[in-house]
Amino acid sequence: MAALSAWFWNERFWLPHNVTWADLADPAPGVEYPKAGHLLSALPLALGIFAVRIFFERYIAGPCASILQIQVELSRRAQPNAVLEKVFTSITKSPDSRHLEGLSKQLDWDVRKVQRWFRHRRNQDKPSTRTKFCESMWRFTFYLCIFIYGIRFLWQSLWMWDTRQCWYNYPYQVLTSGLYYYYITELAFYWSLMFSQFTDIKRKDFLIMFVHHLATVSLISFSYVNNMLRVGSLVMCIHDSSDFLLEVAKLANYAKYQRSCDFLFVVFSMIFFGTRLIIFPFWILNTTLFESWEIIGPYPSWWLFNSLLLVLQVLHMLWSYFIARIAFKAIMRGKVCTNPPYTRFLSFSLSLPQNWFVFPLSSCWKAVPVFQLLS
Repeated sequence: MAALSAWFWNERFWLPHNVTWADLADPAPGVEYPKAGHLLSALPLALGIFAVRIFFERYIAGPCASILQIQVELSRRAQPNAVLEKVFTSITKSPDSRHLEGLSKQLDWDVRKVQRWFRHRRNQDKPSTRTKFCESMWRFTFYLCIFIYGIRFLWQSLWMWDTRQCWYNYPYQVLTSGLYYYYITELAFYWSLMFSQFTDIKRKDFLIMFVHHLATVSLISFSYVNNMLRVGSLVMCIHDSSDFLLEVAKLANYAKYQRSCDFLFVVFSMIFFGTRLIIFPFWILNTTLFESWEIIGPYPSWWLFNSLLLVLQVLHMLWSYFIARIAFKAIMRGKVCTNPPYTRFLSFSLSLPQNWFVFPLSSCWKAVPVFQLLS
């Protein structure tokens, strides 16, 4: 394990030229640099956040849902059947006509009865509106709090107003308590999302979201150990700036406040467009690609981090292209395509879990009922 750790944390890969881990391990008195051991504190904090979420959803979000008259839907449960349950869990949740006919003969059931069983069984796994409301209210609360903390912290930071400060004297940049709490809290939150996936109702995008959370945890962890905290804090703040608006729009949808939902989603869309497609490439990528090259020069992990940021930007552009196509079709037809594959595609984001994306065509809001997109 020691040999594997030494190979993985090769300083020739992670650090600029003529810098070693030993240089960062023994700073001057009163000076603190990020260390890999600091990341372990995120795990107990993640468990604490997970416990707070359970308390919040049960004793705060739940009563709010009751006040708004959002009740648990009583869906009809499928009749217990070992044969069909085995097919459902290990083969397919939506059998085709050939499977239906074979199961019909095997059980001596009518084909429509088999279809009905699978429909009821699929509905059992769908979270209720009340469950989704409580989850969105928790996410809204966390995203809003962490965004307020981040923007207040960064407002007093030099590197928010001059991004070249992200690279001066790098990697010998002091770790402040505010930056430490910001980074570790974000990391702990995504660890808690990974924990909760195994206790929440399993959804179709379970694997996708698990990979997403794992990638996010990895990027935050590597940027912390590599002491790219300054530019990393800017990236996190940009992505947090629109997430809470999305969640409050979903809350309005679940409560059936249609006009509020539409208005909030329009605001979310404009902020998403401005942060992801304007600020991110012209502010963040500009400093990570050009200013850092000028001040510290490239090194192996520099190429890795910038490649990941460029991939993220390409995905932002790709998502906008697909959404523009769907929005255009919605305008022409006067309605949204509600085919589940389309809505599931829109719901996944590499940057932050549960992200939805902007409609670049503002005129579509007159033709498209927004609540159909906030599933």
